[in-house]
Amino acid sequence: MDLRLSELRGDERAIEGLPVRLVVAFVVGVACLSVMLNLVSGVNTLAASELGAQPTPDVVHPGSRELDVRAVDANGDPVAGVTVVLKPGTARLDDGIAVAKTNENGVASLDVTPRLRANQQEGTLDVTLKPPSGSYTDNRQNTGVLVVEG
Repeated sequence: MDLRLSELRGDERAIEGLPVRLVVAFVVGVACLSVMLNLVSGVNTLAASELGAQPTPDVVHPGSRELDVRAVDANGDPVAGVTVVLKPGTARLDDGIAVAKTNENGVASLDVTPRLRANQQEGTLDVTLKPPSGSYTDNRQNTGVLVVEG
């Protein structure tokens, strides 16, 4: 078999089908991968679940009180071990910041004393969640607590 370089340069048959074969192989590979991922159990645990805060009550009056904040995952299930941080928004807190950790029911109890500024009728307290290390995140804004006069 003595092939010359000039003969190979003139042969265009190998290049004609190459792009089509690559596209077909790619589509078949992606389809097979999606089928395999659906068959494997627990693949969804690789993604981080967004946490949400559910303060109770979510509307309060100025003065000392206990405030419960429930940390829930994307399915609404409680999450234990979450650090709940309550910070002043447009309303004030006498202690500046309140911090508590959620129990096995996903609830953190905070003793707070919200205050409004002079001539202010309402204000907010901001809730931030610090998830335990693992598969949780807190990227979205959480439900805050509304402080109203009267």
